[in-house]
Amino acid sequence: MRVIVDAMGGDNAPLCNVQGALDAIRAYPEVSVTLVGDGETILRCLGDLGVGDLPKELEIAHAGQVVTMEDNPATAFKEKKDSSLTVGLELLAQGGGDAFVSAGSTGALLSAATLITKRIRGIRRAALAPVVPTGKGGAVLIDCGANAQCTPEYLLQFAYMGSFYAERALNRPEPRVGLLNIGVEPSKGGDLQRETYALLQEAAQAGRVNFVGNVEAREAVEGAVDVIVTDGFSGNVFLKTVEGAGLFLGRQIKTMFKKNLLTKLAALMVRGGLADFKRLLDSEEVGGTALMGISKPVIKAHGSSGAKAIRNAIRQGVELARSGLIDDIAANISYMRLDREKKLDATAEK
Repeated sequence: MRVIVDAMGGDNAPLCNVQGALDAIRAYPEVSVTLVGDGETILRCLGDLGVGDLPKELEIAHAGQVVTMEDNPATAFKEKKDSSLTVGLELLAQGGGDAFVSAGSTGALLSAATLITKRIRGIRRAALAPVVPTGKGGAVLIDCGANAQCTPEYLLQFAYMGSFYAERALNRPEPRVGLLNIGVEPSKGGDLQRETYALLQEAAQAGRVNFVGNVEAREAVEGAVDVIVTDGFSGNVFLKTVEGAGLFLGRQIKTMFKKNLLTKLAALMVRGGLADFKRLLDSEEVGGTALMGISKPVIKAHGSSGAKAIRNAIRQGVELARSGLIDDIAANISYMRLDREKKLDATAEK
């Protein structure tokens, strides 16, 4: 299983990306990695990490340019055709690897993956689908920022894709799907939420999605559902709120246990539980976010990813490639589209 890694993308590139790739091939014997970026720079990083000869599981694909956060995300991959992002996705599209990992610009990755690797035929928009921590082992949040403005059809497709992902990645048979809203009643929310509710209810009645209704943010965090469906704007606010609350609670707990000798002794007694709590909120443990709806596995790692996060993003890419998720989506595409959209496509093909 070969994973293509954007060696130059992210705040800590290229050293942490190279280290993460080395850690991955050491941890997972079945995995090989292609590092895409400036060849001399990558070799220099390998030397700094004490690696002389290139390991047989590691390859380098030279790319002389880098997409930066200052570049226009919609056009950067076209303007910089020799960038590590563009070259890496072209390799993926041509069958040069089984998955692609990048910690670079989210917008540029989304645009490039959509136009180079392509969406699954019939999918209207790709979506970011991170697994967020909840009281019952995590939930798939889809979308969390790729699509600030959505239509009911987009959210219907997100629900299907999120459901397949939860079943495959989280091992949740018949995952519970909830529509993020300001109340549980079907009449709550704006036109988008009400129209989407009706579509998801219809899908549930047909036995295709285990839609359990609207879910408020509080219940979602407690673990009421396995899949949280929402537009990218609301999803991003939800995700950042969960992350911020977790960091705040972590700092408060640390401060509380440092007050005096007695509290420090108490901290020693519960340090195992505290470590578990820290891991639950550690984005490096997860690795990255799957870009759902693209025809081949693409993982977006956090911009500040260290070596551990890159290693885990590579593992995540392998798991996604093996899961059969993309085939699931493609096989069910006829249920994920509205009749009027099917008619428009049929007319266009004529």
